Amino acid sequence: MKKNSKFSKEDISRLLLSINAVTLNPSKPYRFVSGILSPIYCDNRLILSYPDKRDFIVNALIELIKNRKLNFDIIAGVATSGIPFAALLADRLKKPMVYVRSDGKQHGKQNIVEGRLEKGRKVLLIEDLISTGKSSIGSLMALRDAGAVVNDCIAIFTYNFKIARDNFMAIKCNLHVLSDFENLIQVAADKGYIRKAELEMVLSWNKHPEAWGR
Repeated sequence: MKKNSKFSKEDISRLLLSINAVTLNPSKPYRFVSGILSPIYCDNRLILSYPDKRDFIVNALIELIKNRKLNFDIIAGVATSGIPFAALLADRLKKPMVYVRSDGKQHGKQNIVEGRLEKGRKVLLIEDLISTGKSSIGSLMALRDAGAVVNDCIAIFTYNFKIARDNFMAIKCNLHVLSDFENLIQVAADKGYIRKAELEMVLSWNKHPEAWGR
């Protein structure tokens, strides 16, 4: 985010830490679905339970959209955690909204993209968290397969893995985020959420997450 932004990365990081949307536990790491051990866990769904924090995040996302001059006709949410933030943004910006299932329904029209989506429309994809980018990119490709033009994805937070950056670059999609791993970890260390001695341990996880903790 730009330096003149009213919503800095540090502000976002402090918010996420203050409500335990991001928690850190290097001594007792979390295990992701992929099997990777992690000293950090992010659950941005908690933001929805705090009206003032929720409003802050939505305002920050709107500012990010305006600062980056993103041009789009429709907002799309990635199931499931991206959907509520997409709905909040669509309401505030008075834009149509669709959402993308992780898998097609097994009945009815068996849709993957839910909502009205005309071919050639420009879509802004909304995600709450970027790890490897796999789910976001799956949703993006489903939108493109349905005839949409998708060049931008915005998210609240990213672990900033190299594989995610490479994946978005490979499909020629710009990723815009409110805050990232490096910024949050520095704020966490400064504010006492983790000990200074643990900082290098956590930073090393980000560089080699698959091997960390073995």
